[in-house]
Amino acid sequence: MPTSTLNIAELLDTLEADIRQQIQSRKLNNPLLIGIHSGGAWIAEHIHKRLSITEPLGLLDITFYRDDFSQIGIHPNVKASQLPPQLEGRDIILIDDVFYTGRTIRAALNEIFDYGRPNQVLLAVLIERNGRQIPLQPDCRGARIDLPEGQRIKLTGPDPLGIDLQTLACAA
Repeated sequence: MPTSTLNIAELLDTLEADIRQQIQSRKLNNPLLIGIHSGGAWIAEHIHKRLSITEPLGLLDITFYRDDFSQIGIHPNVKASQLPPQLEGRDIILIDDVFYTGRTIRAALNEIFDYGRPNQVLLAVLIERNGRQIPLQPDCRGARIDLPEGQRIKLTGPDPLGIDLQTLACAA
């Protein structure tokens, strides 16, 4: 899908339909919705409303679970995760904005499992892009795109949500 055709409303519609189908086929019971700070939390807020989930939205900051923590240091905008104290046996829908290497999701799963062993985790992302580095992939997505090396896609927001395609400066 060309990045010029990415429309937030359409992506959210597609993602919502995909999640609804997976809730039914995987028989998720009273799922807990968890968004990864910050873009995933913005998407999760929209999906939480669309699915009319009554339980509060869970928020996850995976900063201290990142495998590149020693390289990037402490991020100045670390936020506390807001999760129920007990995730044991729960069905979880984990939401992020852009799935790229899979490392953010690995970190999120590590933190979730520190709270308990969920029954199952459904991974939903607004955009999946090429570049996976570990054997994880989303169950639901708004769109899948391929970007050339040196480009990245970033969600802007929270209000309004937008998509920014960026070209990274090469190191000299």
